[in-house]
Amino acid sequence: MNSKALQKLSYGLYVLTTNLNGVDNGCIINTAVQVTSNPEYISIAVNNTNYTTDLLKESNVFNLSIISEKATFDLFTHFGFQSGRTVNKFDGYANATRLNNGVYMVNAGVCAYISCEVVSKTDLGSHTLFIAKITDMDVLTNDAPATYAYYHASIKPKKPTESTPNKQEGKVVWVCGICGYEEEGYEELPDDYTCPLCTHDKSVFDKIIK
Repeated sequence: MNSKALQKLSYGLYVLTTNLNGVDNGCIINTAVQVTSNPEYISIAVNNTNYTTDLLKESNVFNLSIISEKATFDLFTHFGFQSGRTVNKFDGYANATRLNNGVYMVNAGVCAYISCEVVSKTDLGSHTLFIAKITDMDVLTNDAPATYAYYHASIKPKKPTESTPNKQEGKVVWVCGICGYEEEGYEELPDDYTCPLCTHDKSVFDKIIK
């Protein structure tokens, strides 16, 4: 079975934000979909290693800022490549607005937002699935929403084609297909390996010989 087939699914990209007892946090997710139209409900799936998941399980309220094609890579490094457990992502961050539900919305590099209240949650192992009722939403710009494929083609910086300096020729390097993190020292990645930057599992890594 080739798990890379899952990478062929179409994904959008979003900044998921929440607030619990005055603590703000947010992370990048790529799994959000409308599931009903009357009433209007959406589903999101969030990695259980994310600090945002811990907060959301208790707060039951969130905003989803829909990332546009005008977004820069800085948005992804800020919300995707660092943990809210070790850094306050909103401390000094200017591109955010607190909405009526008390949760920040990102207002740069996004084209719309959706505010929600969680109505159910299901632990699926690596992720928690949240079903939520929409309480507010608006279109902010006419910019096209960024897809996962667009991110890789046009937003994420391209890696150089030549071997990375200071790496021995013939060395096995595993490259994360999500964030570009490189892992050395493994002929094969352990089954429970997760990317230390974006927390995706080993299935998104490509094996390269340098």
